[in-house]
Amino acid sequence: MFFADHGDKEALGTLYDRHSRAAYSLAYRMMGERQAAEDLVQDAFLQVWRAAGSYRAERGSVRTWILSIVHNRGIDQLRTMASRRRVHDRVEATASVAQPSEAFADTWRNSQREQVREALRVLPAEQLKVLELGYFSGYTHVEIAELLGLPLGTVKGRMRLGLKKLREYFESRGMAKIGATSEP
Repeated sequence: MFFADHGDKEALGTLYDRHSRAAYSLAYRMMGERQAAEDLVQDAFLQVWRAAGSYRAERGSVRTWILSIVHNRGIDQLRTMASRRRVHDRVEATASVAQPSEAFADTWRNSQREQVREALRVLPAEQLKVLELGYFSGYTHVEIAELLGLPLGTVKGRMRLGLKKLREYFESRGMAKIGATSEP
């Protein structure tokens, strides 16, 4: 254990001094830009601080553990960015084909918003909360779990069930699927 009481700032500083260059190098290779890499390293060391008790020396070195945290957080961020790009591209493709005039576009968007609001009203509060945080506030599954103090599996399960209920809601009304995704 490298943090005596999970609160030893000096130990964290030492870890940062020893491993931040390697962490940044990995983050930069994954993210491809300086600011995103810096943000990823900061996020990873925050996770190191929070999860100090989960480190097991028999499973590998501290460096390996830290780099695996950087790698996993980076993958989460890249997936989130890719998902947002896909949704944005789908919306733009649909909008450019289906909306010949600006007045029609405004009416169409308002109608879509109301349909989504109506569908969201049928969800249980715990499913609605994780969907709001994930899709409207941009949090990752891990961040939602930390914010709500829930296990990651619970967050993912609520997200999956909420999306399933929304899909069933729209399908039962003969509406086009909104944000349909394939589950891993």
